[in-house]
Amino acid sequence: MNTPYDFKDADTSKVVYVRSVEVADLPEDVQDEVGNQKTIYAVHRADGERLALVKDRKLAFMLARQNDLAPVTVH
Repeated sequence: MNTPYDFKDADTSKVVYVRSVEVADLPEDVQDEVGNQKTIYAVHRADGERLALVKDRKLAFMLARQNDLAPVTVH
């Protein structure tokens, strides 16, 4: 979960999608890193590739904006 990702090389599109993720749906090694949270947030490229997992929605939006990306929510 703390693996660095170079957002600058991600895609030519600036739009990324933020959605909630149930921790129970993640691989066990990721679940172990999360602790006792039940839901975390993912940042995805338009093609669906997951760029990051973070602890809350606000952090997901901040991370995207810090990397000159335009985050939108997916329900």
